[in-house]
Amino acid sequence: MGLVGDLKDDLVGLVRNPTDEQKAILVAIVAIAVADRYFLWIDFPFVVRTTAAVGVGFLALFAASYLLTGHLVPPDEDDEEYDDELDP
Repeated sequence: MGLVGDLKDDLVGLVRNPTDEQKAILVAIVAIAVADRYFLWIDFPFVVRTTAAVGVGFLALFAASYLLTGHLVPPDEDDEEYDDELDP
């Protein structure tokens, strides 16, 4: 299909039936945007403001991931060893 078709399918999947990972990432993006606007009103310097906003985004990402899945680290789905398809 190509790159454009894959991106279109991913975007449609995000809107219609998002996965838990996509939901957590969306929460982090919104948290970064809100924190950045909040720190702008406090009149922090640009570097401090963006660094703090990204930190808030990471905290929101971990909190959303924990609330959605109940784990900080996702469980292994299969206990088999990793099979590298490029290694003969």
